[in-house]
Amino acid sequence: MVFSKFERMVAGRYLRAKRKEGFISVITGFAFTGIALGVATLIIVMSVMNGFRAELLSRILGIDGHIGITAIAGYPFNNYRQAIQEISGFDKVQTVIPLVQNQLLVTAGKAAEGAMVRGIAKEDLLKKDVLKNSVKYIDMSEFEGNVAIVGSRLAQKMGLVNGDEITLISPNGKVTAFGTVPRMKSYRVIGAFEIGMYEYDANFIFLPLEAAQKYFGLGDAVTNIDVTLSDDKYLPEVRRAIVGSVGEGAYVYDWKQSNAAFFNAIDVERNVMFLILTLIILVAAFNIITGLIMLVKDKGRDIAVLRTMGATKGMIMRIFFMDGAFIGIVGTALGLILGVLFCDNIETIRHWLESISGRDLFSAEIYFLSQLPAKIDTVEVVMVVVISLLLSFLATLYPAYRAAKFDPVEALRYE
Repeated sequence: MVFSKFERMVAGRYLRAKRKEGFISVITGFAFTGIALGVATLIIVMSVMNGFRAELLSRILGIDGHIGITAIAGYPFNNYRQAIQEISGFDKVQTVIPLVQNQLLVTAGKAAEGAMVRGIAKEDLLKKDVLKNSVKYIDMSEFEGNVAIVGSRLAQKMGLVNGDEITLISPNGKVTAFGTVPRMKSYRVIGAFEIGMYEYDANFIFLPLEAAQKYFGLGDAVTNIDVTLSDDKYLPEVRRAIVGSVGEGAYVYDWKQSNAAFFNAIDVERNVMFLILTLIILVAAFNIITGLIMLVKDKGRDIAVLRTMGATKGMIMRIFFMDGAFIGIVGTALGLILGVLFCDNIETIRHWLESISGRDLFSAEIYFLSQLPAKIDTVEVVMVVVISLLLSFLATLYPAYRAAKFDPVEALRYE
């Protein structure tokens, strides 16, 4: 659609409010502000949901890997070295790590907490970037024998510092003539890791693999095998290959199964929020319709004069379409800038709001993460901008059509 210089000049004059058009200007301002806020809010919410999902996924895969293998009925893997050798030969497999894992009670002084104890070899722990970065302030040369690395929030809850001792208590202990005696053993804390996900930082304890095997009486066996892939898209084919390799003696699962309910809830919430926030832009588009209709009524005499001077219906329609489109374009552009700037500084803004309100606005116990994430998806941002512009343009069609249909004779007769 090509606009002439005359059409642009008239449209610009109509956008500049006069005193008697003050109410129309207010409605136009609301429409402009509504579109900007709607676009900005939609970008921010979608980016936070994307960041939340990406951060959770990176931490989950940084701890558990893409595929897990566990023995059926609780029996340990005695031939895990052969299985690891076979799985390591599959295409797209990055790491294969043997683990000993069980949930126990941990005590220190008068404090007692439930914890997931995981036995892992030092070299395997350092293969995972998330774990490696979380223990960078710990002397890993000490990670052997009866030592432990605990989650930072678990250490905080139990008042632990380096050098303290914790006692692990397992109900599956030795069977005696007087019943089952719980298995108990003490370990020295050499440091605390912080992954940034509350679920792990408050519940996990890492032991050297040999120490965990000895504590659980497994000998040279393990309870789990963890498989990390080079890319998540290869998950189905690699999983099928692993199932065929390990046979019926083990249960093979992937991260999507283990966290299906959680990630499905995030996706549903994300889609619902997108629909709800799109309604904000829709309401702002209705404000454009209202403002332009009132502007058409107010400019009835002007339209009649323009028509008698030779302006065509198409010219009148383009003039009012330009007014509405200008509101939509500028409002969308401003919303885009605000949304991107907010996402880039979201953590700073969160700390500022917390300092003003004196409240924790993003509790790790509730939201799992210790920092508020935001990941801008270019495709989604483009989609939000396109939706906003489309709604804005559609909102201008009816008022512009009414202006073009205005009867100049009737307008001049009643003036």
